[in-house]
Amino acid sequence: MTIEPASTRPLPAHPSPAAIPSPDATPPPRMDPGRLPRPGAYAAAPGRCVTELTHRLGPLVVLRRRADVEEAALTVAPDGQDSVLRLTLGGDALGGELLTLVGTAIEPMAGGARLRVHGSLGTGDASLETLPATLLLRVVERTDDRLLVVGTARVPYGPLHRTTGFALSRTRPARHLGLLVAAEFTCSP
Repeated sequence: MTIEPASTRPLPAHPSPAAIPSPDATPPPRMDPGRLPRPGAYAAAPGRCVTELTHRLGPLVVLRRRADVEEAALTVAPDGQDSVLRLTLGGDALGGELLTLVGTAIEPMAGGARLRVHGSLGTGDASLETLPATLLLRVVERTDDRLLVVGTARVPYGPLHRTTGFALSRTRPARHLGLLVAAEFTCSP
């Protein structure tokens, strides 16, 4: 068995004409990394938002389930503190109940690479109190009319149950409820 040596031919001196950018080509839009997309109403298309609930007992995950996304909306205001993120979850993972996360202030962090969403977590019943919750998001991609994020929130189950009435299965004990969110928000026409 013989081994052939690697080619020692020099690389071409000039790139091919297809590799040279045209002078009249418009560059992709540049975004200030410290800000949200342009103001407007954004929504996550069906299949472009995934949420997962985890029941935690100390460091152990007792149960992990995907929740159906009933609504995923983002309203970007000129001032990020006035922006609103709304996630409404339902389905079999929640036993037919609704769980709503409403973020009322979006704060860019780490030069815009991360977002901290301050808000509240509650059930679909507006007459019940909500529990303060913070959703920490990592910005995967951002353009003028699109925002792709992934992040987590973790809330203590006891106060959530007492204030909102939200109940988990008695056979699956939990001290904390974790929420994983991955969503692609695009500007609504």
